[in-house]
Formats: sequence, structure tokens, C-alpha cells
Amino acid sequence: MQAVFSVLNLPNFITFLRIGAIPIFLILLTDERYTEALVVFILAGITDSLDGLIARLMDSRTTLGAFIDPLADKLLLLSSFVILAFLGFIPRWLAVLVISRDIIILSGFIVLFFVTGHSIEVRPSFVGKACTFFQLVTVILTLVALHNANWTFPLLWYVTLALAGAATVISGLQYLSRALVWFNQQEDVP
Repeated sequence: MQAVFSVLNLPNFITFLRIGAIPIFLILLTDERYTEALVVFILAGITDSLDGLIARLMDSRTTLGAFIDPLADKLLLLSSFVILAFLGFIPRWLAVLVISRDIIILSGFIVLFFVTGHSIEVRPSFVGKACTFFQLVTVILTLVALHNANWTFPLLWYVTLALAGAATVISGLQYLSRALVWFNQQEDVP
């Protein structure tokens, strides 16, 4: 019973709430309820900071939390890019880059695990964090423009799209490079 309680702690519960907010966010977007969608997206972002803060303050980090927290972030961002591209609010090329990068990274880690029998430790890099930041800003600016058509900053939005695209490609290449270095190190170990 103790093990179950330690897994179902407050930070993990908050993370599960963020995962549960994803379908609500998508439904609101497809129903053209942009203000509510923006509020849900911002609340989901707040829960991302909140669960990590609580886990550190309460010293209640778990293996499950370490897995589901980044998964929740990825699911929220990927679903945002898919639906916003499908609805024609962001360029399809950017959605393809974002989705392809994550699929390639995930596939690479799975292949490396099956080939070597070892899992690779993934640490976020500065470029990876910049990638996530520009992707989040892209979604937020798009949602703000949908919420209030008078509040548009086309230059800022286009610059953000370019930065999100560039950071996505660069971080994808960086993860690929790190995976290859790690793989070569595994081959050198007897």
C-alpha cells in the first residue's frame, strides 16, 4: 500500500490532470471556443511548473513522475501542433517538423535500447529547452490571436515560427548526435 501511495502523490496527480486537460483543450479548439482553449492551455502550462515545484519542495519525486511529466508536455505540444495545423492556424511544415523530431527521437531511443540492452539517459539541453520554449510561444501566440483577432503581431508570430522551426531541427540533430556518441561508447565497452 505504501508503494501505491508514493506513486500517487500530489505532483503525479497534477501531471495526470494536465494529461486529462489535453482532450478538453482539443475539443474547445475544434468547437472554435478559442478563449476557453487558451485558458486551458495556460492552466496546463501552470500545472507543469507547479508539479515540479511541489515535487522538489516536498521531496516527492518518483520514477513515474520522471516519466509522465515530460510525456504530458510532449502530448500537449504535439496535439496542439497537430490540431492547429489541421485547422489551418499554423503552417503544416512546422507541425511536420515538430512531430517528426519527436517520433525520430523516440524511435531512436527504442532502437538503441533493443540493440544495446541499455537505456540512454536523456538530459534536456539548452537547445532542447529553447525548442520547447519557442514551440510553446508559437502555440500561445496563435491562441491569443484566435482569442482576439485585433491582437495580432504578424512579425512576432513569423519570427517565432522561424525560431521554433530552427530550434526543432537543431535540437533534433543534437539528440541524434548525442545518441550516436552514446552508441559508440557502448560498443567500446567490453
